[in-house]
Amino acid sequence: MPRLSPLLALSCLGTLGVLIAGRALLERLQPLNPDLSSASLERTRRWSPDAWRRREASLLLHARSHDTSERSRLLRGQGWGSDPLAAVALKQAALAAESRGLDADARGLWQQLWRRFPTAPASADALYSLGRQQPGLRRELRRRFPAHPAALAAALEAGPDRRERLEGSLHLARWGPRWPGAAQRLAEDCRQGGPGLTPAERLQLAGGLARVAAGSAALDCLGGGGASLPAQLARLQPRDQLALGKALLQGETAQRPLATAALLQLARRQPAAPEAEEAVRLLADQSDPAVAAELRRLPAPWGDSAPVAAQALRPAAGAEAAASLSPGQRREALALLRRWPADPASWDLQWELARFDLLAGRWVEAEELLQALPPTRLPPLLAARQRFWLGYAQERLGRSAAARQTWQELLRHHPGGYYGWRAAKRLGIEDLQLKGPATVPADGAGSGWQPLASGDAELDRLWRLDQRSEAWETWRHRRGQRPPQRSEELLVEGLLRQGVGDDWLGLAQLDQAGLRLPADRCDLSAALEQAQHPRRFLPIFEQHSREQGVPLPLLLGLAKQESRFTPGVSSGVGAVGLMQLMPDTAAELAGTRLSSASLQDPARNVALGSRYLRGVLEQWRGDPFAAVASYNAGPGAVAGWVSPRLQREPELWVEAIPYPETRLYVKKVLGNAWSYQQPRRPGC
Repeated sequence: MPRLSPLLALSCLGTLGVLIAGRALLERLQPLNPDLSSASLERTRRWSPDAWRRREASLLLHARSHDTSERSRLLRGQGWGSDPLAAVALKQAALAAESRGLDADARGLWQQLWRRFPTAPASADALYSLGRQQPGLRRELRRRFPAHPAALAAALEAGPDRRERLEGSLHLARWGPRWPGAAQRLAEDCRQGGPGLTPAERLQLAGGLARVAAGSAALDCLGGGGASLPAQLARLQPRDQLALGKALLQGETAQRPLATAALLQLARRQPAAPEAEEAVRLLADQSDPAVAAELRRLPAPWGDSAPVAAQALRPAAGAEAAASLSPGQRREALALLRRWPADPASWDLQWELARFDLLAGRWVEAEELLQALPPTRLPPLLAARQRFWLGYAQERLGRSAAARQTWQELLRHHPGGYYGWRAAKRLGIEDLQLKGPATVPADGAGSGWQPLASGDAELDRLWRLDQRSEAWETWRHRRGQRPPQRSEELLVEGLLRQGVGDDWLGLAQLDQAGLRLPADRCDLSAALEQAQHPRRFLPIFEQHSREQGVPLPLLLGLAKQESRFTPGVSSGVGAVGLMQLMPDTAAELAGTRLSSASLQDPARNVALGSRYLRGVLEQWRGDPFAAVASYNAGPGAVAGWVSPRLQREPELWVEAIPYPETRLYVKKVLGNAWSYQQPRRPGC
């Protein structure tokens, strides 16, 4: 027997070596992701020697199954080990048991999850569920996972005890005022609390209302505190004071002096706060001379800053295309651009002044302004605009070769969007398809899985395994109160929101990401361009594109701009659904009055919207500029704008549209259509 010991040891070592080598080989296999077929995933789940890989396959299959029994079967026994995926498997198994009415099984799984993984975001759902019978666990949930959706849902349900309800409202005000139903709850508690609310509680409720742009409700809440309103404003947190000022600027005209006072107070008292910068920028956008004088008296660094200096020059441009800067003002403007080339106020001023020069045909002056900022200092979207108009001015000055080179450079860096289309058209490469239904390439967002690339390995793995809700909840939990600011953060949050079906806010955040994208982050441009143009409800759009003979890219581009593909959204003026149809217009198109619920039906809404689009295209003989402008402002308004310039200089015709909203709308919709039509992505 002693002779066998060395052989046994060698055998064990050899087996261990094989296992280690096998594990290393498996790790080099392609990671599982949602693009794999169900058959491939099922083979992996059954036969892979790697238990971790089998669990990943089970989670992917679970995510695409709609049968609760099947979902339970797939996750049976997958809660082993200490890996965070075990917590996710236990949570999903508990939810599946609950949906089947197996309350005892679900309770056992929730208890196991909470006991084994007390810090995992998935345990927030365990506390929420177990808290139905043990209210103390709901308080523990709010304490441990304050920003998690489960904690926000629990806060909204807090009560009926008055103090417990108020604690829930205060939690919502701090961590989730945008949670569905939260704003109404905050306003009610502020009204009903009366003198029983402490000053600090009143400020917290008002701050939450301010952050959801409920400016009037926030003022009412503050006004019930007994102290003077200016004193109350000064006690708000900087982020809440900024939010209130922003909300009041967008509200009634009578509230604007109070908004100005709140923002000036913030800039004076806390000039080093990050919110002070945005307050100054908001004030600098106002045309009131009294506000301009107050801005110049602000303490450093804001009294002498790009936003304040730009505001002093902006009125000189006037409201007419013929307005011109004096030689001294032009030198001052160029000096400002060169002093602050990376400041958004410089970017805005450059375009505003250049636009007036272009409309007036001052090509030399426009070229000088457009060359004052290097495109490498601008976000890609603004660099595309600058390059297009620089090429336009060069062509008008007789330098066609330089113009072509400028437009080719634009297409290399930013082939999508409105300016990519116009550059391609000017170069004679390609044009927007407006004859027949047309098609869209199949490589856009929504046609295949794309990595999240957040830089957080756990978050990226949840996304890769199609655990989108879990990824979103993990992100919310980890970020707490910090809203995304940098373009990378906005891109990740926008993708996560899209992943859980929130295109309304998700696409808005992706648009912000594009405007904030640093010039040196070209690597993000392609992912951003793709995410900004999803193909939602594609079979419906394809059907009505064919039936009405309208271009599919244009139909998608309209829906994206109108509703961000959100069927239930309604505008402030009453427009409803994917194509944002006014009820009277919809009734005329349908031949009968339709309910709001009927207009929210994607198929009905797109059918009527595509019919209306066909009508305006026919009215303007296929001209996309006039047709899209009519969709926004109405054919009657557009009839008053039509001139020979529309055919001769369509880009300048757009810039001369007197409604700023329609001017931007036309460029957005046609840029969307172009991006949907062609598959090229930005290049570095």
